[in-house]
Amino acid sequence: MRAVSTRANSLAEIHLAVFLFGFPGLFAKWLAWPPALIVFGRVAFASLALAIVMGLGRRGLFRIAGRRDAARLVLCGAILAAHWTMFFRSVQVSSVAVGLLAYSSFPVFTAFLEPLLARERWDRESLAFALACVAGIALIVPRFDLTDSVLRGVLWGLGAGLSFSVLSLLNRDLASRHSSLAVAFYQDLVAGLCLVPVAWRLGLSHSARDWALVAVLGIFCTAVAHSLFINGLKGAGARTASILSSLEPVYGILLALAFLKEIPSLRTVSGGAIVLAAALAATVRSRRREA
Repeated sequence: MRAVSTRANSLAEIHLAVFLFGFPGLFAKWLAWPPALIVFGRVAFASLALAIVMGLGRRGLFRIAGRRDAARLVLCGAILAAHWTMFFRSVQVSSVAVGLLAYSSFPVFTAFLEPLLARERWDRESLAFALACVAGIALIVPRFDLTDSVLRGVLWGLGAGLSFSVLSLLNRDLASRHSSLAVAFYQDLVAGLCLVPVAWRLGLSHSARDWALVAVLGIFCTAVAHSLFINGLKGAGARTASILSSLEPVYGILLALAFLKEIPSLRTVSGGAIVLAAALAATVRSRRREA
C-alpha cells in the first residue's frame, strides 16, 4: 500500500512539474523584453534558487568530477541559453501554441542524432517519425513565406527543439555521474554568464512588475519545477516521466487559452497532434531500447 502511495505522489510531482513547465511561454507574451533578457532573468533566479536548495542538501552536491565534465557543463550552459532564447523568440513572433508544438519535435531530432553519434545506421522507424513530424509542421504553417509570423515561429521553435535534443544527449552522460540538480544549477549559471554582455548592452527594466514576473519564471517555473521532476523520477521512473512530459504543450496551450485568450487554429491543432504523436512514439521507442 505504501509503494502505491509513493508512486502516486511521484506521479503527482511529475504532473505538477510538467504543468509548471507549460507556463514559460506565457511569460514571453507578458514581458515586453527581448528573448535573451527574459532568459537572463530566468536563469539568474533559477540558479540562485537551486544554489539554496543544494546548500540545504547533502554535502558534495556542488562538486564536479574532472575538467572534461566542467567543460561539458560550460558547453551545455551556452546551448541552454540559445535554446531558451529561440523558444521565447518563437512564441513572441507567433503564439504559445506554435512555439510549444514546434519545440516538441525534439524527440524526433533525438531519434536521428543518437544513431549519428553512435555511428549506427538510421532505421525505418526513425525515418517514419521524422516524416510524420515534417507533415505535422507543414500542416501548421499556412504559407511558406518568411514574412508569415507562423512560419517564423515554427523555424525558431524547430531551432529550440534541435538545441534541446543536443542538450539532452549531452546531459544524459553528465547525469550519470552528477546530481541532476547540480547539472541544472551549473548550466543555468553558465547560461546567465553567457548572456551578461547582452543584458549589459540592452539594459534591464526597472519595472517591479517585470522583475516579479521574471522571479516567478525563474524560481517556480524553472527551479521548483525541475526539483519536482527530479524527485518524481525516483518513484515513477524515467520512461513514465518522459511520456508525461509530452503533456507540456497541452498544458501550455490550455494555459494560453485561459490567460491570454489565444485560440489555436484548426490547422495548428491538427498539425500539432501529428507532431506530438510522432514525438511520443519516438520517446517510447527510445525508452524501450534503453530498458
